[in-house]
Amino acid sequence: MLKLSTDRKTTPISSPNGKTPKIANAFGLPSGRDYSCPGQTSVCERVCYAGKLEKLFPGFRNVMLENWETLMNARNYQIVDLLDELLIGFESECERLDSPKYFRIHHDGDFYSDVYAAAWAEVVLRHPDVQFWVYTRSFGDSLNVVPLFEGIDNIAFYLSVDDDNIDNARKVKMEYPWVRIAYLAQTADAARNVMFDITGKPGAACPEVIKRIPLITNKGGACISCRLCPEGKSDIRFSISKKER
Repeated sequence: MLKLSTDRKTTPISSPNGKTPKIANAFGLPSGRDYSCPGQTSVCERVCYAGKLEKLFPGFRNVMLENWETLMNARNYQIVDLLDELLIGFESECERLDSPKYFRIHHDGDFYSDVYAAAWAEVVLRHPDVQFWVYTRSFGDSLNVVPLFEGIDNIAFYLSVDDDNIDNARKVKMEYPWVRIAYLAQTADAARNVMFDITGKPGAACPEVIKRIPLITNKGGACISCRLCPEGKSDIRFSISKKER
């Protein structure tokens, strides 16, 4: 059985004191090229926040590894059923808690194969009342999952871009203009010109990363307070230094 995780940044509902997620709405796999991240760049390897969490919290890493092992031991046709079971449980919990149905695919890890990505595309289609969002680096020559999600309305789909994979991102954005860009630079402002170059617009700086809004409040996590990414409203600029300038 696959397991969901709680995430303070993505949770749609939280405790009255605004410190604890009340629902698990994130799914993850272990990060890194040896596991689920074939598109890992040198930049993301250096700054990967999820990889740091895996080192800091063994319990978190164990859940990621258990999810990985479950998928590795599943036959291709079983992957859809495993993911679908996960979402059925999530929707049931949302209804029990009267929670908005926002779901983050891969708060850790990435799409590691076409078969796995296609399974997610099928499951997203099966759950039209859930709004999904995902960032991926699996858009290279050896693995490009973007076409699998074309035309699916209830997912906000972001290419996760930095200086190492920017050329490929430009090509993919030209071929699939519906994808969003999430660009990672040293500061939010440093990404502005690059974002203009790729999209023709400056994009928005992630307000939580540059500390304009808190990570979590009694109204939910920062992603749900903001909703730019979950609803695909804008291309996004992320800051490695957590500074705007």
